[in-house]
Parts: sequence; structure tokens; C-alpha cells
Amino acid sequence: MPMHSQVFSQIGEAAHALSSNRSSRYFGGGTLVMRQVNAGNQSFDTIIRSTDPSLKQVQISGDQVIIGASVTMSQVIASRDLDFLKSAASVIGGPAIRNMATVGGNLFARSPYGDFTTALLALEATVALSGGRSDVPIADFLTQRFREPKPLVISVSVPRPRDGNAFRFLKIMRVKPMGVSLMTIAAHLPQSGGRLANPRVAYGSMGDTPIRANAVERALEGKTLDAQGIAPALAVATEGITPRTDSIASEWYRREVAPAHLERLLLGTGG
Repeated sequence: MPMHSQVFSQIGEAAHALSSNRSSRYFGGGTLVMRQVNAGNQSFDTIIRSTDPSLKQVQISGDQVIIGASVTMSQVIASRDLDFLKSAASVIGGPAIRNMATVGGNLFARSPYGDFTTALLALEATVALSGGRSDVPIADFLTQRFREPKPLVISVSVPRPRDGNAFRFLKIMRVKPMGVSLMTIAAHLPQSGGRLANPRVAYGSMGDTPIRANAVERALEGKTLDAQGIAPALAVATEGITPRTDSIASEWYRREVAPAHLERLLLGTGG
């Protein structure tokens, strides 16, 4: 099947073309789409791109950082405004992949990929879509990301942690340094008076999409961030979650190792 390419200078034009053609895919950095093309995927025949410069911008708006969908992982790592996300961007492939892989594209990466999206979920980011749909909670976006008409992501808005040590990220791999994720854990752990206040924890590669660990969050609320304080959270590390089974690990194995890796992240002993 011949593959066609359409390039638009404006976001609106690209969004219209994408929603009008069910046989089209949006091309951001190409790490997802070109893999499908090279694998002979015939479910689409048109690649759509936009060169709108706003897609590459990082902007500050109050306590929020607005990241354009076409910002690459390498740009995230190099940006002072995004220091808190450097740990998540740094585990996306090798240097060549990070130069191509985009923030918007990672939102569509299926498990066991999508590590950066797991970080965004723990930070309760919101997604701006074409057609004026802004501030869509990322958890809601993830449940509808593959529906038709296909959404065109314009940007992601992320609250900046007030305490630089409050955000933590851990990727567990069988093969280092560029292996596929066995499990990813991201957590935003703000404290008030020495106790956790509104903690947020997300897992990657544990389901079809990154997911919030709601039982863990409830167990951590009001606790101290030490061995005694986190013990109740470790006991419910996979409560309400059915880990996936794939070529990397089984459901049983992921369930068994989750408490140990969660402990490493919460106590800051992970590396």
C-alpha cells in the first residue's frame, strides 16, 4: 500500500485533516508511526504532520509548565523549567530516540512503553487537544486516546512541584540502560508538617495504560515518609490492580516485585 504524506503549517489544518481521514496517523517524532510503517501495518495510508512552531515551545504560566506536543525528550532534559521531569525523559531509549521521541507521542505509546506518560499521570497533568478542548485530565485522556475521531494533542500542562524532592521516578528494567520497562513508578509526594499531604502514585507497564495506584495513595495520606509510615502502602501495593502479562514479565511476577520497588522509590533508595 502506498503511503502519503501531508504537511501543514497550522495546527488547525492538521487537526482537520486527521479527523477527516480514518486512514491517517499523526507524525510527531516518528518513533511510533515509523515502526508501524516498517512493520507493514496497512491500517493507515496517510501520515500527517504540522510545522506549527507552537508545538515545540515550553512556556511558564503561573505554577504550570505548558509543554508543546512536539517537544522531544532531549529538549525536556535540556530545559531548566523541566528539571523535575528529567529523570523520566532520560529513560526513554538512547540518545537517538530521545532526539525524536516527543511528549505528545509518548501519550499514545502502548504498554510496556509510555514511561514519560506515567510521570505526567502522577503529576496530574492536563492535555490540550485540537478543537478547543483544553485542560482534559490526563487520566480521562488515556481512556479515550485511540477513539475516533483521533485527537490531535497540542500541549500538556504540568504543575511544577513546589519541593524539588517531592517528585520521584523509578523505571525497572531487565536490560540496562535502554531496556523495556518491566514496571515504572512515579510519585508526587508533597508534605505538610512532616506528613504526606495528597500523595499521588502512578504505575506504568502494569496495565494497558499507565494507572493510578489509588490504594497506595490512600494508605500514604497523612503518613511519614519512613519505613514505618510507608508500611501500610506496601501492603496494598497492587490492591485493585491486575498487572499485565507480556514477554517481559508475568502478572504474578509483577505483583510479587511491586512492593519492593515501591519501597525503593518511597524511601529514595532506588537508582
